[in-house]
Amino acid sequence: QLQASGGGLVQPGGSLKLSCVASRNIFSFNVMGWYRQDPGKQRELVASITSGGSTNYADSVMGRFTISRDISMNTVYLRMNSLKPEDTAVYYCHARFVVDYWGKGILVTVSS
Repeated sequence: QLQASGGGLVQPGGSLKLSCVASRNIFSFNVMGWYRQDPGKQRELVASITSGGSTNYADSVMGRFTISRDISMNTVYLRMNSLKPEDTAVYYCHARFVVDYWGKGILVTVSS
């Protein structure tokens, strides 16, 4: 249902852009977004966007990350700027309509 890509290794202060391609029209989901998880910790919401276009961000990424979408491509993006080592995690694309859908996790490593 959800195919995520774009992770990798980046230096502190650098940028990455994650992409999540859905197998169907993204308007069919009530909300889409990105979560991340560190080993031994709970998965946490990073950013989300509703079908109506409202966005929500974790306090820790506010002003640095931007969630957006390309409806024609059935794709949601997460632009991550000014990356910090504490942003290192496995990132998961998420969508919800009645049930939760998860993409395969992709690793983002912020390290010098």
